[in-house]
Amino acid sequence: MWKNRKYDLGKDGLWFLVLSLALPTALGQAVNVLYAIVDRMYIGHIAGYGDIALAGVGVASPIATFLSSFATLIGMGGAPIMAMREGHGDHDIAERILTTGFYLLLIASVILTPIFFFFRDPILLTFGASDVTLPFASEYLGWYVLGTPFALLSTGLNSFVINQGMSKKGMISVLAGALMNIILDPVFIFLFDMGVKGAAIATVISQFVSMLISIFALRSRNTTIRLNFKGFMGSQVGKIIKFGLSSFIIISTDSLLLVVLNAMLQKYGGPGWGDILITCSTIVQSYHILVTYPMGGMTAGCQGLVSYNFGAGLGDRVKGSIRNLQILITGYTVVMFIFTIFGSELFATLFSSDPQILELSARYMLIFECMIIPLSFQYVNVDMMTALGQIKISLPLSLTRKITFFLASLILPMIFGASSAFFSEPISDIIACVIGTTIVHLSLGKILAKRMKEGFRI
Repeated sequence: MWKNRKYDLGKDGLWFLVLSLALPTALGQAVNVLYAIVDRMYIGHIAGYGDIALAGVGVASPIATFLSSFATLIGMGGAPIMAMREGHGDHDIAERILTTGFYLLLIASVILTPIFFFFRDPILLTFGASDVTLPFASEYLGWYVLGTPFALLSTGLNSFVINQGMSKKGMISVLAGALMNIILDPVFIFLFDMGVKGAAIATVISQFVSMLISIFALRSRNTTIRLNFKGFMGSQVGKIIKFGLSSFIIISTDSLLLVVLNAMLQKYGGPGWGDILITCSTIVQSYHILVTYPMGGMTAGCQGLVSYNFGAGLGDRVKGSIRNLQILITGYTVVMFIFTIFGSELFATLFSSDPQILELSARYMLIFECMIIPLSFQYVNVDMMTALGQIKISLPLSLTRKITFFLASLILPMIFGASSAFFSEPISDIIACVIGTTIVHLSLGKILAKRMKEGFRI
Protein backbone atom coordinates (compact mmCIF):
# COMPACT_ATOMS: atom_id res chain seq x y z
CA MET A 1 0.00 0.00 0.00
CA TRP A 2 1.26 3.49 -0.82
CA LYS A 3 1.78 5.54 2.32
CA ASN A 4 -0.03 8.79 3.07
CA ARG A 5 -2.50 8.43 0.23
CA LYS A 6 -6.25 8.38 -0.01
CA TYR A 7 -6.55 5.27 -2.17
CA ASP A 8 -5.18 1.75 -1.88
CA LEU A 9 -4.65 0.79 -5.53
CA GLY A 10 -4.25 -2.86 -4.65
CA LYS A 11 -7.35 -3.32 -2.46
CA ASP A 12 -10.04 -0.64 -2.93
CA GLY A 13 -13.04 -1.36 -5.15
CA LEU A 14 -12.26 -1.05 -8.85
CA TRP A 15 -15.27 1.07 -9.80
CA PHE A 16 -14.49 3.40 -6.92
CA LEU A 17 -10.86 3.68 -8.04
CA VAL A 18 -11.63 4.08 -11.75
CA LEU A 19 -14.15 6.84 -11.09
CA SER A 20 -11.99 8.51 -8.44
CA LEU A 21 -8.89 8.52 -10.66
CA ALA A 22 -10.42 8.97 -14.11
CA LEU A 23 -13.03 11.68 -13.56
CA PRO A 24 -10.83 14.35 -11.92
CA THR A 25 -8.20 13.84 -14.59
CA ALA A 26 -10.82 13.97 -17.34
CA LEU A 27 -12.19 17.17 -15.87
CA GLY A 28 -8.66 18.54 -15.70
CA GLN A 29 -8.11 17.72 -19.35
CA ALA A 30 -11.48 19.21 -20.30
CA VAL A 31 -10.36 22.40 -18.62
CA ASN A 32 -6.98 22.01 -20.34
CA VAL A 33 -8.83 22.27 -23.65
CA LEU A 34 -9.43 25.89 -22.70
CA TYR A 35 -5.70 26.50 -23.15
CA ALA A 36 -6.13 25.61 -26.78
CA ILE A 37 -9.54 26.99 -27.64
CA VAL A 38 -10.10 30.06 -25.50
CA ASP A 39 -7.43 31.89 -27.50
CA ARG A 40 -9.25 30.97 -30.70
CA MET A 41 -12.61 32.04 -29.30
CA TYR A 42 -11.38 35.55 -28.53
CA ILE A 43 -9.26 35.83 -31.69
CA GLY A 44 -12.14 34.81 -33.95
CA HIS A 45 -14.18 37.75 -32.71
CA ILE A 46 -11.53 40.45 -33.20
CA ALA A 47 -13.24 43.15 -35.24
CA GLY A 48 -12.11 43.43 -38.85
CA TYR A 49 -9.74 40.48 -39.18
CA GLY A 50 -10.90 37.83 -36.70
CA ASP A 51 -11.61 35.04 -39.21
CA ILE A 52 -8.23 35.43 -40.96
CA ALA A 53 -6.39 35.64 -37.63
CA LEU A 54 -8.25 32.49 -36.53
CA ALA A 55 -7.02 30.69 -39.64
CA GLY A 56 -3.44 31.79 -38.83
CA VAL A 57 -3.66 30.54 -35.26
CA GLY A 58 -5.25 27.34 -36.60
CA VAL A 59 -2.11 26.70 -38.65
CA ALA A 60 0.18 27.48 -35.69
CA SER A 61 -1.70 25.55 -33.01
CA PRO A 62 -0.94 21.99 -34.19
CA ILE A 63 2.75 22.90 -34.31
CA ALA A 64 2.53 24.25 -30.75
CA THR A 65 0.82 21.03 -29.68
CA PHE A 66 3.56 19.02 -31.38
CA LEU A 67 6.09 20.81 -29.18
CA SER A 68 4.10 19.93 -26.07
CA SER A 69 3.95 16.28 -27.12
CA PHE A 70 7.56 15.88 -25.99
CA ALA A 71 6.22 16.33 -22.45
CA THR A 72 4.01 13.32 -23.13
CA LEU A 73 7.02 11.29 -24.30
CA ILE A 74 8.77 11.85 -21.00
CA GLY A 75 5.83 12.14 -18.61
CA MET A 76 3.76 9.23 -19.91
CA GLY A 77 6.97 7.24 -20.32
CA GLY A 78 8.44 7.79 -16.87
CA ALA A 79 5.28 7.88 -14.76
CA PRO A 80 4.11 4.26 -15.42
CA ILE A 81 7.63 2.98 -14.68
CA MET A 82 7.60 4.97 -11.45
CA ALA A 83 4.23 3.45 -10.50
CA MET A 84 5.37 -0.09 -11.32
CA ARG A 85 8.50 0.33 -9.22
CA GLU A 86 6.50 1.64 -6.29
CA GLY A 87 4.01 -1.22 -6.64
CA HIS A 88 6.93 -3.66 -6.57
CA GLY A 89 8.37 -2.00 -3.47
CA ASP A 90 11.31 -0.18 -5.13
CA HIS A 91 10.64 3.24 -3.59
CA ASP A 92 14.13 4.73 -4.01
CA ILE A 93 14.23 3.81 -7.69
CA ALA A 94 10.74 5.28 -8.16
CA GLU A 95 11.94 8.63 -6.80
CA ARG A 96 15.03 8.58 -9.00
CA ILE A 97 12.87 7.92 -12.08
CA LEU A 98 10.83 11.01 -11.20
CA THR A 99 14.03 13.05 -10.94
CA THR A 100 15.23 11.68 -14.27
CA GLY A 101 11.96 12.71 -15.91
CA PHE A 102 12.31 16.24 -14.55
CA TYR A 103 15.77 16.73 -16.05
CA LEU A 104 14.77 15.15 -19.36
CA LEU A 105 11.97 17.72 -19.66
CA LEU A 106 14.49 20.52 -19.11
CA ILE A 107 16.85 19.09 -21.73
CA ALA A 108 14.06 18.76 -24.29
CA SER A 109 13.09 22.41 -23.70
CA VAL A 110 16.63 23.64 -24.31
CA ILE A 111 16.83 21.73 -27.60
CA LEU A 112 13.38 22.49 -29.02
CA THR A 113 12.98 26.19 -28.19
CA PRO A 114 15.61 27.69 -30.55
CA ILE A 115 14.78 25.31 -33.40
CA PHE A 116 11.10 26.19 -33.55
CA PHE A 117 11.63 29.88 -32.81
CA PHE A 118 14.11 30.64 -35.59
CA PHE A 119 12.60 28.34 -38.24
CA ARG A 120 8.92 28.98 -37.53
CA ASP A 121 8.11 30.89 -40.76
CA PRO A 122 9.38 28.19 -43.18
CA ILE A 123 7.58 25.56 -41.09
CA LEU A 124 4.31 27.51 -41.15
CA LEU A 125 4.47 28.17 -44.91
CA THR A 126 5.11 24.49 -45.56
CA PHE A 127 2.13 23.38 -43.51
CA GLY A 128 -0.79 25.54 -44.53
CA ALA A 129 -0.08 29.24 -43.93
CA SER A 130 -0.80 31.61 -46.80
CA ASP A 131 0.69 35.04 -47.40
CA VAL A 132 -2.41 36.47 -45.72
CA THR A 133 -2.37 34.26 -42.59
CA LEU A 134 1.42 33.97 -42.07
CA PRO A 135 1.86 37.20 -40.04
CA PHE A 136 -0.75 36.05 -37.51
CA ALA A 137 0.57 32.47 -37.39
CA SER A 138 4.20 33.57 -36.99
CA GLU A 139 3.47 36.08 -34.24
CA TYR A 140 1.42 33.58 -32.24
CA LEU A 141 3.88 30.69 -32.59
CA GLY A 142 6.94 32.86 -31.89
CA TRP A 143 5.69 34.02 -28.51
CA TYR A 144 4.32 30.57 -27.64
CA VAL A 145 7.65 28.88 -28.34
CA LEU A 146 9.43 31.15 -25.86
CA GLY A 147 7.36 29.49 -23.15
CA THR A 148 8.28 25.94 -24.19
CA PRO A 149 10.01 25.11 -20.85
CA PHE A 150 6.84 25.97 -18.94
CA ALA A 151 4.64 24.00 -21.36
CA LEU A 152 6.78 20.87 -21.15
CA LEU A 153 7.32 20.93 -17.40
CA SER A 154 3.67 21.64 -16.57
CA THR A 155 2.39 18.80 -18.77
CA GLY A 156 5.18 16.31 -18.13
CA LEU A 157 5.30 16.65 -14.35
CA ASN A 158 1.51 16.43 -14.16
CA SER A 159 1.79 12.83 -15.38
CA PHE A 160 3.99 12.00 -12.39
CA VAL A 161 1.44 13.63 -10.09
CA ILE A 162 -1.49 11.72 -11.59
CA ASN A 163 0.28 8.35 -11.62
CA GLN A 164 0.68 8.54 -7.86
CA GLY A 165 -3.11 8.55 -7.61
CA MET A 166 -3.23 12.32 -7.00
CA SER A 167 -5.75 13.02 -9.74
CA LYS A 168 -7.28 15.95 -7.89
CA LYS A 169 -3.93 17.69 -7.52
CA GLY A 170 -3.29 17.11 -11.21
CA MET A 171 -6.68 18.62 -11.97
CA ILE A 172 -5.94 21.66 -9.79
CA SER A 173 -2.71 22.30 -11.68
CA VAL A 174 -4.49 22.31 -15.03
CA LEU A 175 -7.53 24.17 -13.71
CA ALA A 176 -5.48 27.02 -12.24
CA GLY A 177 -3.59 27.54 -15.49
CA ALA A 178 -6.73 27.42 -17.61
CA LEU A 179 -8.57 29.91 -15.42
CA MET A 180 -5.56 32.19 -15.57
CA ASN A 181 -5.65 31.94 -19.36
CA ILE A 182 -9.36 32.83 -19.48
CA ILE A 183 -8.74 35.91 -17.35
CA LEU A 184 -5.61 37.12 -19.14
CA ASP A 185 -6.73 36.54 -22.74
CA PRO A 186 -9.24 39.41 -23.01
CA VAL A 187 -6.87 41.67 -21.06
CA PHE A 188 -3.95 41.17 -23.45
CA ILE A 189 -5.97 40.75 -26.67
CA PHE A 190 -8.49 43.59 -26.28
CA LEU A 191 -7.57 45.85 -23.37
CA PHE A 192 -3.87 46.08 -24.32
CA ASP A 193 -4.72 45.66 -28.04
CA MET A 194 -2.01 43.00 -28.51
CA GLY A 195 -4.06 40.67 -30.77
CA VAL A 196 -2.69 37.17 -31.34
CA LYS A 197 0.55 38.05 -29.55
CA GLY A 198 -1.44 38.78 -26.42
CA ALA A 199 -3.18 35.40 -26.68
CA ALA A 200 0.16 33.60 -26.83
CA ILE A 201 1.62 35.55 -23.91
CA ALA A 202 -1.45 34.79 -21.78
CA THR A 203 -1.00 31.08 -22.53
CA VAL A 204 2.69 31.15 -21.56
CA ILE A 205 1.94 32.84 -18.22
CA SER A 206 -0.80 30.30 -17.53
CA GLN A 207 1.50 27.38 -18.25
CA PHE A 208 4.05 28.85 -15.86
CA VAL A 209 1.42 28.81 -13.09
CA SER A 210 0.53 25.16 -13.85
CA MET A 211 4.21 24.23 -13.76
CA LEU A 212 4.71 25.77 -10.32
CA ILE A 213 1.69 23.94 -8.87
CA SER A 214 2.92 20.57 -10.21
CA ILE A 215 6.38 21.15 -8.73
CA PHE A 216 4.92 22.12 -5.36
CA ALA A 217 2.71 18.99 -5.41
CA LEU A 218 5.71 16.73 -6.10
CA ARG A 219 7.80 18.47 -3.42
CA SER A 220 5.12 18.20 -0.73
CA ARG A 221 5.97 16.18 2.37
CA ASN A 222 2.66 14.36 2.00
CA THR A 223 3.58 13.09 -1.47
CA THR A 224 4.59 9.44 -1.57
CA ILE A 225 7.16 9.78 -4.36
CA ARG A 226 8.85 13.16 -4.02
CA LEU A 227 10.85 15.24 -6.48
CA ASN A 228 14.28 15.63 -4.86
CA PHE A 229 16.27 17.01 -7.83
CA LYS A 230 18.93 14.35 -7.30
CA GLY A 231 19.55 10.79 -8.41
CA PHE A 232 19.40 11.13 -12.22
CA MET A 233 19.45 7.62 -13.76
CA GLY A 234 20.97 7.60 -17.22
CA SER A 235 20.25 3.88 -17.45
CA GLN A 236 16.50 4.61 -17.34
CA VAL A 237 16.40 7.16 -20.17
CA GLY A 238 15.97 4.54 -22.87
CA LYS A 239 13.19 2.81 -20.94
CA ILE A 240 11.37 6.09 -20.33
CA ILE A 241 11.48 6.92 -24.03
CA LYS A 242 10.41 3.39 -24.93
CA PHE A 243 7.42 3.51 -22.57
CA GLY A 244 6.37 6.99 -23.67
CA LEU A 245 6.83 6.45 -27.38
CA SER A 246 3.33 5.24 -28.20
CA SER A 247 1.67 8.07 -26.24
CA PHE A 248 4.09 10.52 -27.87
CA ILE A 249 3.15 9.21 -31.28
CA ILE A 250 -0.54 9.64 -30.49
CA ILE A 251 -0.15 13.30 -29.52
CA SER A 252 2.61 14.33 -31.90
CA THR A 253 1.18 12.65 -34.96
CA ASP A 254 -2.29 13.97 -34.13
CA SER A 255 -0.70 17.40 -34.36
CA LEU A 256 1.27 16.61 -37.50
CA LEU A 257 -1.73 15.03 -39.17
CA LEU A 258 -3.77 18.16 -38.50
CA VAL A 259 -0.90 20.10 -40.06
CA VAL A 260 -1.14 17.85 -43.12
CA LEU A 261 -4.92 18.30 -43.16
CA ASN A 262 -4.51 22.09 -43.18
CA ALA A 263 -1.92 21.85 -45.94
CA MET A 264 -4.28 19.78 -48.10
CA LEU A 265 -7.15 22.18 -47.47
CA GLN A 266 -4.98 25.09 -48.52
CA LYS A 267 -3.54 23.30 -51.56
CA TYR A 268 -6.79 21.98 -53.02
CA GLY A 269 -9.00 24.78 -51.76
CA GLY A 270 -6.96 27.42 -53.55
CA PRO A 271 -6.69 31.16 -52.76
CA GLY A 272 -9.45 32.47 -50.55
CA TRP A 273 -11.42 29.23 -50.26
CA GLY A 274 -8.41 27.48 -48.70
CA ASP A 275 -8.27 30.07 -45.88
CA ILE A 276 -12.02 29.65 -45.28
CA LEU A 277 -11.62 25.87 -45.04
CA ILE A 278 -8.74 26.27 -42.59
CA THR A 279 -10.87 28.59 -40.47
CA CYS A 280 -13.55 25.86 -40.40
CA SER A 281 -10.89 23.25 -39.71
CA THR A 282 -9.68 25.27 -36.73
CA ILE A 283 -13.19 25.20 -35.27
CA VAL A 284 -13.54 21.47 -36.01
CA GLN A 285 -10.16 20.74 -34.41
CA SER A 286 -11.18 22.76 -31.36
CA TYR A 287 -14.23 20.56 -30.94
CA HIS A 288 -12.20 17.42 -31.57
CA ILE A 289 -9.82 18.12 -28.69
CA LEU A 290 -12.82 18.90 -26.51
CA VAL A 291 -13.90 15.30 -27.19
CA THR A 292 -10.52 13.58 -27.06
CA TYR A 293 -8.65 15.35 -24.24
CA PRO A 294 -11.05 14.06 -21.54
CA MET A 295 -10.69 10.55 -22.99
CA GLY A 296 -6.93 10.88 -22.71
CA GLY A 297 -7.41 12.19 -19.18
CA MET A 298 -9.45 9.14 -18.17
CA THR A 299 -6.87 6.69 -19.51
CA ALA A 300 -3.99 8.69 -18.00
CA GLY A 301 -5.75 8.78 -14.63
CA CYS A 302 -6.07 4.98 -14.62
CA GLN A 303 -2.61 4.12 -15.94
CA GLY A 304 -1.14 4.21 -12.46
CA LEU A 305 -3.89 1.85 -11.24
CA VAL A 306 -3.19 -0.67 -13.99
CA SER A 307 0.62 -0.34 -13.72
CA TYR A 308 0.56 -0.72 -9.93
CA ASN A 309 -1.56 -3.89 -10.00
CA PHE A 310 0.51 -5.33 -12.83
CA GLY A 311 3.66 -4.70 -10.79
CA ALA A 312 1.97 -6.31 -7.77
CA GLY A 313 0.93 -9.36 -9.82
CA LEU A 314 -2.83 -8.82 -9.42
CA GLY A 315 -4.03 -9.89 -12.86
CA ASP A 316 -7.77 -9.94 -12.13
CA ARG A 317 -7.60 -6.33 -10.93
CA VAL A 318 -5.78 -5.36 -14.11
CA LYS A 319 -8.56 -6.87 -16.24
CA GLY A 320 -11.31 -5.36 -14.12
CA SER A 321 -9.74 -1.90 -14.24
CA ILE A 322 -9.48 -1.96 -18.01
CA ARG A 323 -13.04 -3.25 -18.43
CA ASN A 324 -14.54 -0.59 -16.15
CA LEU A 325 -12.52 2.15 -17.81
CA GLN A 326 -13.80 1.09 -21.24
CA ILE A 327 -17.42 1.21 -20.05
CA LEU A 328 -16.88 4.70 -18.63
CA ILE A 329 -15.22 6.11 -21.75
CA THR A 330 -17.73 4.53 -24.13
CA GLY A 331 -20.57 6.15 -22.19
CA TYR A 332 -18.81 9.48 -22.44
CA THR A 333 -18.40 9.25 -26.21
CA VAL A 334 -22.08 8.35 -26.66
CA VAL A 335 -23.00 11.59 -24.88
CA MET A 336 -20.54 13.59 -26.97
CA PHE A 337 -21.82 12.06 -30.21
CA ILE A 338 -25.37 13.10 -29.36
CA PHE A 339 -24.18 16.62 -28.62
CA THR A 340 -22.32 16.69 -31.93
CA ILE A 341 -25.54 15.97 -33.80
CA PHE A 342 -27.57 18.69 -32.12
CA GLY A 343 -25.04 21.22 -30.85
CA SER A 344 -22.30 21.56 -33.46
CA GLU A 345 -23.47 24.87 -34.92
CA LEU A 346 -23.96 26.29 -31.43
CA PHE A 347 -20.34 25.37 -30.65
CA ALA A 348 -19.16 27.07 -33.84
CA THR A 349 -20.74 30.37 -32.77
CA LEU A 350 -18.10 30.58 -30.03
CA PHE A 351 -15.52 31.26 -32.73
CA SER A 352 -17.28 33.15 -35.51
CA SER A 353 -20.43 35.01 -36.44
CA ASP A 354 -20.05 34.51 -40.19
CA PRO A 355 -23.08 32.47 -41.43
CA GLN A 356 -21.07 30.61 -44.08
CA ILE A 357 -18.37 29.57 -41.63
CA LEU A 358 -20.96 28.49 -39.07
CA GLU A 359 -22.84 26.30 -41.55
CA LEU A 360 -19.71 24.71 -42.99
CA SER A 361 -18.10 24.15 -39.59
CA ALA A 362 -21.18 22.36 -38.25
CA ARG A 363 -21.28 20.10 -41.33
CA TYR A 364 -17.58 19.22 -41.15
CA MET A 365 -17.76 18.71 -37.39
CA LEU A 366 -20.40 16.00 -37.76
CA ILE A 367 -18.33 14.25 -40.42
CA PHE A 368 -15.12 14.46 -38.39
CA GLU A 369 -16.69 13.09 -35.18
CA CYS A 370 -19.07 10.46 -36.54
CA MET A 371 -16.83 7.59 -35.31
CA ILE A 372 -15.92 8.91 -31.86
CA ILE A 373 -17.55 5.91 -30.13
CA PRO A 374 -15.17 3.41 -31.83
CA LEU A 375 -12.36 5.89 -31.10
CA SER A 376 -12.89 5.29 -27.36
CA PHE A 377 -11.64 1.72 -27.81
CA GLN A 378 -8.48 2.98 -29.49
CA TYR A 379 -7.65 5.20 -26.52
CA VAL A 380 -8.12 2.40 -23.98
CA ASN A 381 -6.28 -0.17 -26.08
CA VAL A 382 -3.19 1.96 -26.62
CA ASP A 383 -2.88 3.57 -23.18
CA MET A 384 -3.56 0.42 -21.20
CA MET A 385 -1.04 -1.57 -23.21
CA THR A 386 1.42 1.24 -22.46
CA ALA A 387 0.55 0.98 -18.75
CA LEU A 388 1.44 -2.73 -18.93
CA GLY A 389 4.75 -1.97 -20.64
CA GLN A 390 3.60 -3.63 -23.89
CA ILE A 391 5.13 -1.09 -26.25
CA LYS A 392 5.42 -3.70 -29.01
CA ILE A 393 1.61 -3.71 -29.05
CA SER A 394 0.69 -0.10 -28.22
CA LEU A 395 3.11 1.46 -30.70
CA PRO A 396 1.84 -0.41 -33.80
CA LEU A 397 -1.74 0.30 -32.72
CA SER A 398 -0.93 4.01 -32.59
CA LEU A 399 0.73 3.89 -35.98
CA THR A 400 -2.20 2.08 -37.59
CA ARG A 401 -4.60 4.95 -36.98
CA LYS A 402 -2.06 7.61 -37.90
CA ILE A 403 -1.00 6.02 -41.16
CA THR A 404 -4.63 5.52 -42.18
CA PHE A 405 -5.45 9.17 -41.45
CA PHE A 406 -2.35 10.35 -43.30
CA LEU A 407 -3.10 8.34 -46.43
CA ALA A 408 -6.77 9.31 -46.44
CA SER A 409 -6.01 13.02 -46.02
CA LEU A 410 -3.62 12.86 -48.97
CA ILE A 411 -5.72 10.74 -51.32
CA LEU A 412 -9.30 11.91 -50.70
CA PRO A 413 -8.74 15.60 -51.67
CA MET A 414 -7.03 14.55 -54.91
CA ILE A 415 -10.09 12.54 -55.94
CA PHE A 416 -13.09 14.24 -54.33
CA GLY A 417 -11.91 17.79 -53.60
CA ALA A 418 -10.54 19.69 -50.61
CA SER A 419 -13.44 19.27 -48.17
CA SER A 420 -13.36 15.46 -48.45
CA ALA A 421 -10.23 15.56 -46.28
CA PHE A 422 -12.53 15.78 -43.25
CA PHE A 423 -13.50 12.12 -43.82
CA SER A 424 -9.95 11.05 -42.90
CA GLU A 425 -10.73 11.02 -39.18
CA PRO A 426 -13.76 8.65 -39.15
CA ILE A 427 -12.10 6.28 -41.62
CA SER A 428 -9.01 5.96 -39.43
CA ASP A 429 -11.08 5.69 -36.22
CA ILE A 430 -13.12 2.66 -37.28
CA ILE A 431 -10.17 0.80 -38.80
CA ALA A 432 -8.03 1.35 -35.68
CA CYS A 433 -10.86 0.23 -33.41
CA VAL A 434 -11.41 -3.09 -35.19
CA ILE A 435 -7.72 -3.95 -35.44
CA GLY A 436 -6.76 -2.76 -31.94
CA THR A 437 -9.64 -4.38 -30.08
CA THR A 438 -8.99 -7.71 -31.78
CA ILE A 439 -5.27 -7.66 -30.94
CA VAL A 440 -5.77 -6.60 -27.31
CA HIS A 441 -8.50 -9.23 -26.77
CA LEU A 442 -6.13 -11.95 -28.00
CA SER A 443 -3.08 -10.64 -26.10
CA LEU A 444 -4.15 -9.50 -22.63
CA GLY A 445 -4.61 -12.95 -21.09
CA LYS A 446 -1.22 -14.09 -22.36
CA ILE A 447 0.49 -10.97 -20.99
CA LEU A 448 -0.95 -11.49 -17.51
CA ALA A 449 -0.20 -15.23 -17.54
CA LYS A 450 3.43 -14.50 -18.46
CA ARG A 451 3.66 -11.98 -15.61
CA MET A 452 2.51 -14.61 -13.11
CA LYS A 453 4.82 -17.26 -14.50
CA GLU A 454 8.02 -15.23 -14.91
CA GLY A 455 7.60 -12.57 -12.22
CA PHE A 456 8.03 -8.80 -12.52
CA ARG A 457 10.45 -7.59 -15.18
CA ILE A 458 11.04 -4.12 -16.54
